[in-house]
Amino acid sequence: PASAGVYVNVESNASYTGSDYESRTTDFHVGYEGGNETFDYYVQGGPAVVATDGADEADNQLSGKVGANIAATDKLGFYGEISVITAEGDADNSWGTKIGTKYSF
Repeated sequence: PASAGVYVNVESNASYTGSDYESRTTDFHVGYEGGNETFDYYVQGGPAVVATDGADEADNQLSGKVGANIAATDKLGFYGEISVITAEGDADNSWGTKIGTKYSF
């Protein structure tokens, strides 16, 4: 966006191996985004509900994302994102990255 602002983002992602359902994570985030014509960014975070197949109850975690978009030209752009979700007990937090390019015709 060419302006800045606060937003709410609810996102639900399911995980399958073949046709076997494994889990669903639903994020309830509050975020902030800003930028100009060539650079946009966002940061968001909040609770995440993780429902694993076979578990009696869902786990409540914290999650967040930071990302940016860069317009190289009017038709070519690059983007990236780093995400994290907390883990129970002694388990390690889960981290994710996303990087890509988009060309518009």
